[in-house]
Amino acid sequence: MVIVRSLVWFALGIVGGFVAAHFVNKDPRGQELLAQLDSRIGEFTDHMSDAYHQQETRLAEIIDDAKGVAASAVDRATDVVGDAAATAKNAVSSSD
Repeated sequence: MVIVRSLVWFALGIVGGFVAAHFVNKDPRGQELLAQLDSRIGEFTDHMSDAYHQQETRLAEIIDDAKGVAASAVDRATDVVGDAAATAKNAVSSSD
């Protein structure tokens, strides 16, 4: 019951907003106001898009750095294991 009432008020708000925008748009001052509002919304979305792409670039750089560190760690671990295997092989062959 409460959800239905909330949905009805929500729908009435949307319809009321469209009706109000229609009447405001008929007046030249209203058209100017809506044009300014549209411009500001466009600027806001442009700023949000730029910020998103900057953050995406920063995260890509962090991931690339992490891949490089992981690759170095794997290379170093491979070298250590290879050295340990060679040392063990030499120890076994010198004990024979």
